[in-house]
Amino acid sequence: MTDKRILIERAYSAFNKRNVDSALALMTEDVSWPKASEGGRVVGKEEIRAYWTRQWGEFDPHVQPLAIIEEDGNRVRVRVHQLVKSLQGDVLSDSEVLHIFTLDEGLIAAMYLGNEADSAGGPSAAFAQLS
Repeated sequence: MTDKRILIERAYSAFNKRNVDSALALMTEDVSWPKASEGGRVVGKEEIRAYWTRQWGEFDPHVQPLAIIEEDGNRVRVRVHQLVKSLQGDVLSDSEVLHIFTLDEGLIAAMYLGNEADSAGGPSAAFAQLS
C-alpha cells in the first residue's frame, strides 16, 4: 500500500469518526476544501474545522472510499459511497461521488468534487435538497 493511499484512507476514517484534529493533521496549513453542503470553498485548517462543525450540527455525512486511484504527480482520485442522514437518522442522500485530491509533500493540499467543473459554486447534487 502506498503512502498516498494510506494518507487518503486515514483522512476518510478521521472524518467519519468526527476526529477533526486527526483529519486536519493530514493537511497543509493552506488546504483548500469544497463546501459541498453550502457551495463555495474554504481555505485553511480553521475554516475547515468551522465548516465541518457546522455541517455535523445539521446532518450526519459518512463517506466510504470504494476506489482510490493514484494519478501522475500529486493527484489522487477517490470514488466514494456518500451516505447523508438527518440527525434523526433519515436518509437524505445515498450516492457515489468523485473526490479529487492534490497532495503537497505528503499532505492533502486540496480536495475537489468531481462535478466542480460543472458547478456554479452551489451545493453539490448530494446536498442540494438540504439547502
